[in-house]
Amino acid sequence: MIKDWLLNAKHAVVFTGAGMSTESGLPDFRSTNKGLWQQKDPSQVASVEALNTNVDEFIDFYRKRVLGVKEFEPHNGHRILTEWENVGRLKSIITQNVDGFHQLAGSQKVAELHGSLQKIHCQLCGTSHNSQSFLEGSYRCECGGIFRPSVVLFGEMLPEQPFELALDEANRADLFIVLGSSLSVTPANQFPLIAKEHGAKLVIVNQEATSFDGFADLVINNRQIGDVLKEWHCF
Repeated sequence: MIKDWLLNAKHAVVFTGAGMSTESGLPDFRSTNKGLWQQKDPSQVASVEALNTNVDEFIDFYRKRVLGVKEFEPHNGHRILTEWENVGRLKSIITQNVDGFHQLAGSQKVAELHGSLQKIHCQLCGTSHNSQSFLEGSYRCECGGIFRPSVVLFGEMLPEQPFELALDEANRADLFIVLGSSLSVTPANQFPLIAKEHGAKLVIVNQEATSFDGFADLVINNRQIGDVLKEWHCF
């Protein structure tokens, strides 16, 4: 069934969440045992307030996160999505993840709703650099501003350009596939519903059930995303 949907789709879109990253070894945010927010209060280390008033802990937290991302790499599921894009079966990826693994795997059209740990920029002047310089101890810009990872902090709006791209892709999709998202974070979780309202078939692949499963045409739980994509990889 899903293979036929993929082969016949004119505008297939994939939406990825933390489950896509955890298969590469990265910790998620909310899991009971290893979730990052079980270990740290996000308001203290990952917010605009932390950047302004708790700079040392902010830098320490994000330096470890940048370092953590660089210790892992895209898995086979990321590479399969790239192949789908290369042959024209997949039009775009909307992601909540900040690891940059879709681009590292070769995907070109990616809407990073929450930014990327692969880049940093100056909070004051906006100058952008590769995040490697952050690991090398470069925390201050020539203008005097603080370098920060180019991710959305608590207290910030989603970046306009990726959001508008995601909205346009959800509106155009005739097949919308969710991979590894609990669909619990707004406003990102509205994109599957927008696609469905515009006539798309909705597929949800996640370890656990989501509150959006009732809207889906196909739901797959308790499976590794990479294994599922390998089964679907037929072109």
